[in-house]
Amino acid sequence: MDPAAMHAQDTLIRGARVIDGTGNPWFYADVVLSGGKISAIAPPGRIDVTTVAHVVDADGMVVSPGFIDIQSHSIVPLMRDGRCLSKIMQGVTTEVMGEVWTPAPVAGFFTDPMSARPQARGLGEWAERAKGWTRFGHWLQAFEDHGVSPNVASFLGGGTLRRIGRDMDAGPSSPEQLAVMQRVMDESMQDGAVGISYALIYPPEAFVDTDEIVAICDVVARYGGVYITHLRSEGDTFLEALDEAIEIGERSGVAVEVYHLKVSGKRNWPIMETAIERFNAARARGIDITADMYPYTASGTGLTSVLPPFASEGGKLMENLRDPDARARIREATLNPDGSWEAMADLAGVEGVIPIGFYLDAHQGYVGRSLADIAAERGQDWVDCAMDLISAEGQRIGTIYHAMQEENVRLQLQQPWNKVSSDAGGVDPEWAIGDGPTHPRAYGTWPRVLGHYVRDEGVLGLEDAIRKMTWAVAERCGLRERGLLREGMAADVVVFDPATIRDNATFVEPHQLATGITQVWVNGVRVVQDGDHTGATPGRFVRPS
Repeated sequence: MDPAAMHAQDTLIRGARVIDGTGNPWFYADVVLSGGKISAIAPPGRIDVTTVAHVVDADGMVVSPGFIDIQSHSIVPLMRDGRCLSKIMQGVTTEVMGEVWTPAPVAGFFTDPMSARPQARGLGEWAERAKGWTRFGHWLQAFEDHGVSPNVASFLGGGTLRRIGRDMDAGPSSPEQLAVMQRVMDESMQDGAVGISYALIYPPEAFVDTDEIVAICDVVARYGGVYITHLRSEGDTFLEALDEAIEIGERSGVAVEVYHLKVSGKRNWPIMETAIERFNAARARGIDITADMYPYTASGTGLTSVLPPFASEGGKLMENLRDPDARARIREATLNPDGSWEAMADLAGVEGVIPIGFYLDAHQGYVGRSLADIAAERGQDWVDCAMDLISAEGQRIGTIYHAMQEENVRLQLQQPWNKVSSDAGGVDPEWAIGDGPTHPRAYGTWPRVLGHYVRDEGVLGLEDAIRKMTWAVAERCGLRERGLLREGMAADVVVFDPATIRDNATFVEPHQLATGITQVWVNGVRVVQDGDHTGATPGRFVRPS
């Protein structure tokens, strides 16, 4: 942390329309930031400009709370570059991480937290430091101490928790193993975890049964935390997976959040209306379940998601792909999915599976092409092609899956209990372009909502969109000092031009920063000034309160 950044000087923002995060209509007011807090919100002209150090004229602009990403994947990117450029330039002032994996706590079978993250290659210093993070809060405090632009918070990754107690083994946990995981969960909540995250299509979380999740959520509920989940299915058994999430909330009393709400596969698109009915019915009978989403019709995950979870049992995916007998079983299950797992190639169609995250030079010609096209060039069946590529690369291979419907995106955005999230990390195009293509959500999520869906399409109102990006997320995560423009709240503040805010990233050319965000403050320190990152790193480890 830059010591100078801790002494935020008074700033007056005047002339803007204030959208305070509550969902209430905008109003004109002057906003004063002082000592890292919002110190005044007053009618225009009431603040004596001679009493403040800096005046920002924001005529024609909107001033709002900073945006909060409830599904950030910035853990490794923040180790590489604490500025979190692509997210800060979208107005994101708080990153809430933890889906699948957190680099702490190091305990049980989880002894080398960075070893399973291929994107962490080259982070030697951080990789060594991570081995000493024996408490959940150690890594988040390390981020603050090192210096990061956004605030940081996190759920405990369910994959990390399972590996602590069971490593990559399938099957139910013993009482002794479960007790270990409950103890770690309890300690993590004490350290400031927002709750527990389970991504139930990925091993080892795919091996966890409902009863085990309930037992962990019993601990989370005692602290008022949240169970956040990538459902066990977003395809053919989506409704059953949603019912499981509702059951977990009902049995444990925990608040439930559904990551990136969507339905995949054309045959399943009509299910969304029924899913919305089930959300509303569950809430009507007192179950606290909400959701979030990103505003795109394609998802992004690994090419490994075309394979059944049992292929990774015991952490032996690469070994299994090289073993003829195991490979034959994986091939048969991939080509004939039985409905018990999320078969992404079946849902998107092989033409809709677009691998982009190749590391080997020999594979760079495949970037951005469909798996069907790549397999045809190689003279292979698509499943053999996928297995060979994964085996050769020795990693999951980042992949885009085109499997969702635009009409559902619009419908979902309108639901009062749905929020905005990215499912992405914050990167700088100057170095990220060397890693190859990525999903445009890393650069454009919030401006896409505000520019395309609010301004251009009128799918929802500006005030409601801001609420879904700010206070709705802050309240869900227990970050109650943030998310509102209100006197005494933390000075995480964004100024943007509603007429020009725009996402520029596309699937073809993703490495393009958003435009229209002119000013951003984190804890009262300006991190974006006139559309440029200042280099300031005032972010803090923020805990639920």
